[in-house]
Order: sequence, then C-alpha cells, then structure tokens
Amino acid sequence: MKRNDNTPGGASGAVSVRGMVKHYGETKALDGVDLEVREGTVMGVLGPNGAGKTTLVRILSTLLTPDSGQATVAGYDVVRQPRQLRRVIGLTGQYASVDEKLPGWENLYLIGRLLDLPRKEARRRADELLERFSLTEAAKRPASTYSGGMRRRLDLAASMIGRPAVLFLDEPTTGLDPRTRNEVWDEVKAMVGDGVTVLLTTQYMEEAEQLASELTVVDRGKVIAGGGIDELKARVGGRTLRIRPADALELRPLAGYLDDLGITGLASTTVDAEAGTLLVPVLSDEQLTAIVGAVTARGVTLASITTELPSLDEVFLSLTGHRASAPQDAVPADDREEVAV
Repeated sequence: MKRNDNTPGGASGAVSVRGMVKHYGETKALDGVDLEVREGTVMGVLGPNGAGKTTLVRILSTLLTPDSGQATVAGYDVVRQPRQLRRVIGLTGQYASVDEKLPGWENLYLIGRLLDLPRKEARRRADELLERFSLTEAAKRPASTYSGGMRRRLDLAASMIGRPAVLFLDEPTTGLDPRTRNEVWDEVKAMVGDGVTVLLTTQYMEEAEQLASELTVVDRGKVIAGGGIDELKARVGGRTLRIRPADALELRPLAGYLDDLGITGLASTTVDAEAGTLLVPVLSDEQLTAIVGAVTARGVTLASITTELPSLDEVFLSLTGHRASAPQDAVPADDREEVAV
C-alpha cells in the first residue's frame, strides 16, 4: 500500500502548526501551539487530561476551527482548504466510530463510496483491509457483535480506506487489553512502513516509546517540551547506576558501604534483590566517578555495571508535575470541555 500520491509539495513538514489558539469561554484549550511533524514519522503528543491534545487533533482534522494561528496538513491549509484536506487524512478517535448495525465489510465499503472511490475500488479496498486487519472471517457479521479489539481494528481499517497521507490517532488504544494493544501497535508500525505520517496522542508512556519517533509535551494548552525520547530524558537530567555484583551476598553490604561514603548529594541506594542489582541515582559525573571508584577500591567482583536514563514516565512527571495516567472508561477532560461548549 502506498501513500496518497495527490499530496501537494512545498510544505516544510507533513503537519505544520504555527501559533495555534483555541478558546472555550475563559479557558485557553490551545495557547500558541507550534508543531512540526516530518513526513513518514510518528509524532507522539503527550499531556495530562485537559492539556489540549484532542482539541489540536480536531482542528488539524477540520472538525474545529481555530481562533487564530495557521496549520497545514499534507500541504493543505486546515481553514481554507478543508475539503481537499479531508481526502488525504484518516482519523481514529478514542472510541470506535463504526456503524454497529452494519457488517464490517459494509462499513468499509460505505466509507470508500463516501470518499468517491469507484464501486470496484471500494470493494477491493474493503476486502484488502479486512484481510490486513484479520477481520475477514467476521466480515459479514454486524459490528455490534465484535469485541472491543475487533472494533478498534475495524476503526483503523476505516481510517485507511482512502490511503491517507496523514493519520491522526487520538488515544487509539484506550480501554484495550495488552494483547489487542500490541496488535494495534503492529498495524500502526505497518502503516508508517507504507509511508503514512502519524500524529499520535496518548497517555500510555509505553505506547509513546513503542511508536513515536519524536515527542511533543503539552500542558495547559502550551508546548512545554519536544524532541527525541532520549533527548527529553537527557534534558530532565539524572541517571541511575545499576550495579550487579557477581556474588548476590554482596548486595546489602555494598549498599550499606555506598550509603556510608557520604558523597555530597547522593541519594540512598536501593537494593533490587530479585534482579540482583543495586540502584544508585546519580546527578553528576563526579558522583558517578566516586561511586565506581569506591566499588573498585572495595574489591567487589562485578557481573555488570550500567547507567540508565530516566523512564519516560519520570520525564512526564518532571515536565508536567503530573504522573501519566490512562483512564479506561472516563471521558478525557479535552472531550468534556468541548462537549460542553
């Protein structure tokens, strides 16, 4: 499957946003957002509930009009060229939007015809996507009989009918079990392999690490950080030194020894008995050098010693002041705000 070939050239990125603002009464859902997504990549947009993620997706997919700012998607202006833009994008929201009364095949065929595909092409695409998303055996069953994971796969298939150049995924795996979530991730990776550009909003840190090439973190309508995953981890600062003695009996004596050294600013050593390692948070190269030197001086034989960057969840907490969460049933605050308007 190839990317839509009718995409106009000239844009600096598949998605380009400058100074985007959207108000709901006194609330600024978006407050001057800038964003650039390179073609053929996955941009992960992270943020707590109410940060403005869904508002951004709805503007970029022409479902909302911004108060100010500019944005292009696949070379089309989201305000001035909505009809052209809708032909080159796909959108999958937090909840499956297929018609539950129709069989899976008819859902896909209908969407193909609405996108002005010829009947023959709409049939072929429906058959092709049902096979790709492992839904062929359920093709003639009403979507209401599908499991949650099957509906999500059907929803993704529907978003791909028109061979979109850009796909918007707004918390696509909310409420899915781990196995089905992995299946969705595999399909998204396959889409990107076909050249599709993806903008993904999520609160699952594992999902962001699995799929995203780059991340943008938003909070209270503003972009507060952006870049590659390792870049953001390094920006937050701090590393963890993981020490594995060859003899597990050395774990607790070595932990006590390191804690008694009195190295300035060094946090307490944590013993992970199950893994057979010591975890020592370090904030500077000087602390790292002092610890390694102390272990060497003590004459402990080591099986391994490694340094680890902070987890993405720790990065999220540091940047936003909130721990990442992924509510399974509640409607996100982005949606609650917009439904009320």
